[in-house]
Amino acid sequence: IRDSRTQALFMLSAPGDSAGPELQLLSIVTGQALQPSNPFTGPTRKMPPSASAVDFFQLFVPDNVLKNMVVQTNMYAKKFQERFGSDGAWVEVTLTEMKAFLGYMISTSISHCESVLSIWSGGFYSNRSLALVMSQARFEKILKYFHVVAFRSSQTTHGLYKVQPFLDSLQSSFDSAFRPSQTQVLHEPLIDEDPVFIATCTERELRKRKKRKFSLWVRQCSSTGFIIQIYVHLKEGGGPDGLDALKNKPQLHSMVARSLCRNAAGKNYIIFTGPSITSLTLFEEFEKQGIYCCGLLSARKSDCTGLPLSMLTNPATPPARGQYQIKMKGNMSLICWYNKGHFRFLTNAYSPVQQGVIIKRKSGEIPCPLAVEAFAAHLSYICRYDDKYSKYFISHKPNKTWQQVFWFAISIAINNAYILYKMSDAYHVKRYSRAQFGERLVRELLGLEDASPTH
Repeated sequence: IRDSRTQALFMLSAPGDSAGPELQLLSIVTGQALQPSNPFTGPTRKMPPSASAVDFFQLFVPDNVLKNMVVQTNMYAKKFQERFGSDGAWVEVTLTEMKAFLGYMISTSISHCESVLSIWSGGFYSNRSLALVMSQARFEKILKYFHVVAFRSSQTTHGLYKVQPFLDSLQSSFDSAFRPSQTQVLHEPLIDEDPVFIATCTERELRKRKKRKFSLWVRQCSSTGFIIQIYVHLKEGGGPDGLDALKNKPQLHSMVARSLCRNAAGKNYIIFTGPSITSLTLFEEFEKQGIYCCGLLSARKSDCTGLPLSMLTNPATPPARGQYQIKMKGNMSLICWYNKGHFRFLTNAYSPVQQGVIIKRKSGEIPCPLAVEAFAAHLSYICRYDDKYSKYFISHKPNKTWQQVFWFAISIAINNAYILYKMSDAYHVKRYSRAQFGERLVRELLGLEDASPTH
């Protein structure tokens, strides 16, 4: 890079610098290390060593939220019976029963079965100790009338009105409970059917199951796995603006990214993105807000407007592994790196002249720009997180879209609660695995274990 102005935009690390990618993030505007606006990361509240699983869960789903579910469920049951006839077996639900109801549903994240009713079946997935807390008939009545928002207000037009207040409350609790690291990832978590169930399902049963009518996206801390923000894109219909269109329109993915980053401005966050979100226009827009990006680029999936065509086409003769080409526009670098295929990256967070390395078990060290190393490191962490924690999503699959969204959100809240638990003093008292934490939470919600009086 010969231009003196361009050279002044970057700061080189010293040879042999062993700092991790987060310590080598650069402000290409000032040439100084890009520091987060708030260096403090992690839980904002110190939980006592005696804190229980339900204490961590209720950081996100407190009693006032559960009490509202009780009120809304009873209101819906009353209105339903006024319209369709009295239900003599119905008795208004209580807070204790609502907690038990949630506990039963959450139990399907630990013991994966198609129906939560298997608890009372006497079969392989039955659980006598859980079944004794509430009768199957009572559980089914609560399930029939369960609501978060019973009625649509006259001003409501959003298709998720039955769950949006809960999502808003959950988002607020995520914001107040945790300060994320500087590096974050935008992506779709693994929320499809449980693979164990699919493997045992007949083709006819699979055809009967309806396709999801929504797409769930998250902004996730790449140091801890804590999900910072949730965005639900609802499929309004089968037309061109539905879920299928979202998978093929970069402008809709940009809309998702803007929504996920609406609270990230001015904090010097580094956002890693996949090909569907990566675009020069979006990255330049984010830079003006104090948000920096590093994204994988695809000539087929990405919005390549404003990028040089010469960098998007593969040469006739492939280069050697580890070789790369870089072009710059202002603060933005477009990197084309070769490793048994061409990989393209767009970034304004890393100096293109800083060296990194990708370590392969068979091939050894492969040289690359630091941006490539950082992208691989942070994305691989999130992939490992997804592989591990997506196994603990609630496996109950209701037909109504708002209920599907609700149970996915509850699953995310439990995973976040476990992350806070692992970062607390309580983890050093009883080192629960994720499965043990879930089992403990279920028993505490059902009243089978005493929860600590921290609330």
